[in-house]
Amino acid sequence: MEKIQIKNIIEAMLFVSDKPLFLSEIKSVLEGPDASEIKEVMAELSGEFETQCRALRIKEIAGGYQIITDPVFAPWLKKLYKTAGSDRLSGPGLETLAIIAYRQPASKPEVEAIRGVNVDGVLKTLIEKNLVKIMGRRETVGRPIIYSTTQEFLQYFGLNSLEELPKLEEFHFTEKDIELPEHLQKEEEELKQQEGGNPDVQADGAS
Repeated sequence: MEKIQIKNIIEAMLFVSDKPLFLSEIKSVLEGPDASEIKEVMAELSGEFETQCRALRIKEIAGGYQIITDPVFAPWLKKLYKTAGSDRLSGPGLETLAIIAYRQPASKPEVEAIRGVNVDGVLKTLIEKNLVKIMGRRETVGRPIIYSTTQEFLQYFGLNSLEELPKLEEFHFTEKDIELPEHLQKEEEELKQQEGGNPDVQADGAS
């Protein structure tokens, strides 16, 4: 298969996909080129998008590749989608998600202690949107369920890994905003000492 054909096929795949494509997925479709060849073509295609001043870019998101729009066009795209979409997070949803993202794994009592309100409904919505998942239970009184973010969370925010999480200020939060109340901080520290730094137990399927 000619290199130009490989490039065109990859571009077409990225264009029609509504989620990041993993290298293994692309390789299985092409049935020929190895991973290094595909990476080389991907880098070349990405370079063309930039040097030809096109409105699209190729970005690594959640471990895969996806075509996105150049951020410079964000003001116009916001005008196009100025009405709220069904997948847009509410203020409480974003606050709860930020707390879980930066403190994960986090339990409902911890999130509620930080926010000062019940988060049952918000958590249910975040789980339904597949932005948050159940990790297991914490070995404290009541064995509360603990939550963490998902691969879909990375896709939603255009991140390749949790290391790319933006600074809290971009969520209009500070470190103080996601601190646990003093009594919970003490419990967490005591538990970490007992468990050798790991306050979590084995994952389970509880909901």
